[in-house]
Amino acid sequence: MLDPALLRSRLAETAARLKETRGFTLDVAAVEALESQRKQLSTETQDLQNLRNTRSKAIGQAKAKGEDVAPLMAEVAGIGDKLKANEHALAEVQAKLADIALGIPNLPHESVPLGQDENHNQEISRWGLPRQFDFPVKDHVDLGARHGWLDGEAGAKLSGARFTVMRGQLAQLHRALAQFMLDLHTREHGYLECNVPLLVNAESMQGTGQLPKFEEDLFATQVGDTRRYLIPTAEVSLTNLVRDTIQDVDALPLRFTAHTPCFRAEAGSYGRDVRGMIRQHQFEKVEMVQIARPEDSYAQLEEMVGHAEKVLQKLQLPYRKMMLCTGDMGFSAAKTYDLEVWLPSQNTYREISSCSNCTDFQARRMQARVRNPETNKPELVHTLNGSGLAIGRTLIAVMENYQNADGSITVPEALRPYMAGAEKIA
Repeated sequence: MLDPALLRSRLAETAARLKETRGFTLDVAAVEALESQRKQLSTETQDLQNLRNTRSKAIGQAKAKGEDVAPLMAEVAGIGDKLKANEHALAEVQAKLADIALGIPNLPHESVPLGQDENHNQEISRWGLPRQFDFPVKDHVDLGARHGWLDGEAGAKLSGARFTVMRGQLAQLHRALAQFMLDLHTREHGYLECNVPLLVNAESMQGTGQLPKFEEDLFATQVGDTRRYLIPTAEVSLTNLVRDTIQDVDALPLRFTAHTPCFRAEAGSYGRDVRGMIRQHQFEKVEMVQIARPEDSYAQLEEMVGHAEKVLQKLQLPYRKMMLCTGDMGFSAAKTYDLEVWLPSQNTYREISSCSNCTDFQARRMQARVRNPETNKPELVHTLNGSGLAIGRTLIAVMENYQNADGSITVPEALRPYMAGAEKIA
């Protein structure tokens, strides 16, 4: 969440920035009214606490003198009742302010271009040239129909729409991609591989910004009084590893990676990319997370994007790097780069990785901190996350870019060690 100081001392300015950059309307009047109540109740509560302490001392002094303390005892009891009522009212006001704060998106970095949607994103660079085919190009669905490799009907029978079954060599290629990505990030990029829970509690989802705003996009389970959520990305589990901790400055940056299934209800997105595996309720991803010192986080973002790019480069997949505009960024992000891979069947680039610096937005929710060696006081860390990469979409890109006229698929050289040396699947 945003620094509470912005909502107290710079409310109008913050509201204007949110409107301009995010299209988000902050109810300034409601915040001002609640903040006024908070200040009044806080002052009254402090005054009552001081008065109770003064009267309690007076009781002790009166007892020492043998005086009647009944009137003072009655007064202290009355003060206690008022204090309890004030503390309850103050807690309610603070909870309302916290609810408002939890629904406010992060403020974009000054380098992020202004814009309302993906049409205003800024292209930074391109890598590789799209392949020129001398035969009609098939999409991944038609290529996957070979030998029943990719079976949407079986997925629908088992679970419903937007689930897919993979079989045989295609399932093996999918697994090879995950292993290749993990090995690259751990051996060459310095990430610590983690195996994390797929079911997390509400505190974890709130920590990274999925709750309370995006609950309808999540899959949840309820056992008795315990509610848990299936992770939409391993970012949730990996980032929350530092929740309620104080890191040693010399340990930063922390670099975590994990290969997990991801689960997204994606309420309201039906009708888009319904064919094949582009948009699924269940998919797999290799996630990267970094925990950084504030002064280093934007340099770490550039590094992380480079790590995701390296996957595409080693697979020889053409792509472009985009900086997202203010209106297209995720809720928690201050700056985001997307990598978009070339898909021949669509004759366009499609998102395959998104890398973001969330600054202290998630850390404030999680109370994830680092001890400042100069002041010896804990300060909020900066959190970053990125796809390294989405495995299903990478599989689609490999299938389409490496397809042959007979429907077989050439295995990229980088993946052959993970495919027992196979040069193609057919």
